[in-house]
Amino acid sequence: MNYYTKGIFDMNTPKGILIVFSGFSGSGKGTVMKELINRYSDYYALSISATTRNPREGEENGREYFFKTREEFEKMIENNELIEYASYVENYYGTPKAYVEEQLKAGKDVILEIEIQGALKVKEMFPDTLFMFVTPPSAEELKRRLIGRGTESIEVVEARLSRAFEESLGMEAYDYLIVNDTVDACVEEVHSIIQNEHSKIFRNQEFINRIREELKGFSKDNMK
Repeated sequence: MNYYTKGIFDMNTPKGILIVFSGFSGSGKGTVMKELINRYSDYYALSISATTRNPREGEENGREYFFKTREEFEKMIENNELIEYASYVENYYGTPKAYVEEQLKAGKDVILEIEIQGALKVKEMFPDTLFMFVTPPSAEELKRRLIGRGTESIEVVEARLSRAFEESLGMEAYDYLIVNDTVDACVEEVHSIIQNEHSKIFRNQEFINRIREELKGFSKDNMK
């Protein structure tokens, strides 16, 4: 596994929250993210990843992914245009830098839908990031969903299931586990968790410092 992370965020600035959303291939994480964005478009921006895998039926360049040739992707690596990238089942996946920076500065919560290897590297460099892991209710359901997609050979399905076991060994590194039984319930759970995250004390230090300074004028020492 080749893996690199490029640091670009200062998580102490009053920007949107950076969110990493990971899960097994076939867990439905992409469907959940699309529905979350559809319902709450004013709140979130979904970072669009670049990949060297071929588009599936119905996918469009610049919507689901930026589809790149291996040569194009490696040029992005060379030009430092990615926050992170990884190799997964013989294809590259990576997060372009510019779009993420732009959305965070605009105050939107930016969701990175990336593989677990990438998430663990982001966690090392940006510990204030919110980490969420999505899974189906059972391994058998995961297998059923992968086969049901009908987009890959049985060999690729088996490779994804084998990879899922390896990924399960890193699940404890995440902040929240999301069981995707039904998409509707899953979306509402994710939205609720993220919105509650905004109220955490460590994400509101600027406000705390300001109101503390304002209240200083009412302190006993200043009232003498």
